[in-house]
Amino acid sequence: MATVVLVGTLDTKGEEYAFLADRIREHGVDVVLVDAGIVGPPLTAPDVTREEVAAAVGADVGALAAAGDRGAAVETMSRGAAEIVKRLHAEGRLDAVGGLGGSGGSSLATFAMRQLPIGVPKLMVSTVASGDTSPYVGSVDVTMMYSVVDIAGVNQVSAKIMTNAAAALAGMAKATVPPLGEERPLITASMFGVTTAAVTTARERLEELGYEVLVFHQTGAGGGSMEALIEAGFIAGSLDVTTTEFCDLVAGGALVAVPERLESAGARGIPQVVSLGALDMVNFGPMETVPERYRDRNLYVHNPTITLMRTTPDECRQIAEIIARKLNAANGPTVLFVPLRGVSMIAVEGQVFHDPEADEALLSTLRERIDTSKVEVHELDADVNDPVFALAMANRLHELIEEA
Repeated sequence: MATVVLVGTLDTKGEEYAFLADRIREHGVDVVLVDAGIVGPPLTAPDVTREEVAAAVGADVGALAAAGDRGAAVETMSRGAAEIVKRLHAEGRLDAVGGLGGSGGSSLATFAMRQLPIGVPKLMVSTVASGDTSPYVGSVDVTMMYSVVDIAGVNQVSAKIMTNAAAALAGMAKATVPPLGEERPLITASMFGVTTAAVTTARERLEELGYEVLVFHQTGAGGGSMEALIEAGFIAGSLDVTTTEFCDLVAGGALVAVPERLESAGARGIPQVVSLGALDMVNFGPMETVPERYRDRNLYVHNPTITLMRTTPDECRQIAEIIARKLNAANGPTVLFVPLRGVSMIAVEGQVFHDPEADEALLSTLRERIDTSKVEVHELDADVNDPVFALAMANRLHELIEEA
């Protein structure tokens, strides 16, 4: 029988968790209820007690309650719940994980969810799911369902929402992935709209060579998801064409690189081929969202919801410093491909972000900072989307994987 693990604070949400658990069981799915509450007694009987949750990280529930520090208690019980769900998954007793809550409960339950592998179903019914969910989802596949009303009793609205959540969790827990044919080595590739041509050409070439290519849109979260999958050990090689998230990190844009960006492949020692795709642009929302200090910069309305800003020579130098430092620290085969005629489709000669001075700042800093005893560098007289450039990257990555 498939099993759904529910993680929550049963001292405040016990009635709601009991209702959700009963609805899941109606679908022929078992439930393991994990109590991460602190203060009052659980309002429904748990399968894993709060004492067990706290003990999983060497803590004592009584001491946490006596301290009166809610933030510290939530942080501790989050870590404890994470240890419990990881153990249940390792034991084959977790096919999906779910939770109910407001901001605190969502923070606790989703922290535990994020410690599970990608592909394990994760569903959080939350009062905060209609806003910015990035702190709760992170870089993994947490599904957020808006509760509409507060998680405060079972009523005509919440009953429907929780019944839907139960059906979703039960269905996901019982779902099986159909055979997809022969498994092929996995490659990650980073892409943006302005580097699509390059990644498409490279992807098609790698598929011809027998790989399956997973493409990640470089939206901050996209780069984070890519790094998480590499770190998890599923990937044979990385085709990191588009490192644009560092632009937003340096200039304060909307799609900021996660701290581990451009580090996971090097840490695991897998082959990586890296380029400078879309390092000409910082991302903002509609034009009115561009900070006042940037209003006199080279701005380009990509579409009604995205405004791009050309990176300056100084920003390009900072970006190059970051990339060089991360590549120099890699433990595995690392190759940097440099497109001398433009890092995006709008950075080539005649286009809106063509800026030889900024490009030279980027390239000269890389030449100065890259340790060529550790990083192989290829400078090609082509732009990033030139098929010659894309094929060179793909072929070199294949060679590195074959040699590894």
